[in-house]
Amino acid sequence: MLIKGYDDGPLVAGESMLARPGFWSNHLMATCGTGTGTERPVPEWFGDDGADTDAVAEILFDPESWPVFRIPAAEGPGAVVVYRNLVGDYGIDYLLTHPGRTHAQQVAGWEGGFTGTGLTWHELVRMADSPDPAADGVEDSAARLLLALPLLDDLDVPETGPARVSAALIAAGAPQDTAPNTAKKLLTHLMGRPRHDRTWDSPLSGS
Repeated sequence: MLIKGYDDGPLVAGESMLARPGFWSNHLMATCGTGTGTERPVPEWFGDDGADTDAVAEILFDPESWPVFRIPAAEGPGAVVVYRNLVGDYGIDYLLTHPGRTHAQQVAGWEGGFTGTGLTWHELVRMADSPDPAADGVEDSAARLLLALPLLDDLDVPETGPARVSAALIAAGAPQDTAPNTAKKLLTHLMGRPRHDRTWDSPLSGS
């Protein structure tokens, strides 16, 4: 696989992994925060178990094969999530794709913590709800939202935000009785991260 603007690693399409038990706990558990005691995030929050999570991790974090998850948008910028499996330098890179541009733009990364510039809630939802059926990648809006959720960098998430994330989690296989609490944990952690500089502009603004 080739992504113009991103020349590192043996990239492979990863979208088929989304339906595997264990994927979402791998992708989102760290976004819930570390927690303490009974509040420590566990795979069961996402409808997974430890064995499934470990099995998917062996594929997801394989240095010989870096999974790529594409979120193309019919209107406005889309995103690409790359599991950068360099030995000794593991991380997740977040790229944006822009209409009319041939190269992707890396805007953020995750290496034990989030760095870079993220998206507002409005931008995140717009991207999730604007699939491009003519392009290769993820079309399901719930999966698109959850894939890009770690990019959220917004203190002004609307009151409907937790319900939207909870519904996406349930659609992805999370238990209905615990999904609302998991959604709140995710958003609380994301909104509690160090904020960007006051002069920051969204990467979707063209800056």
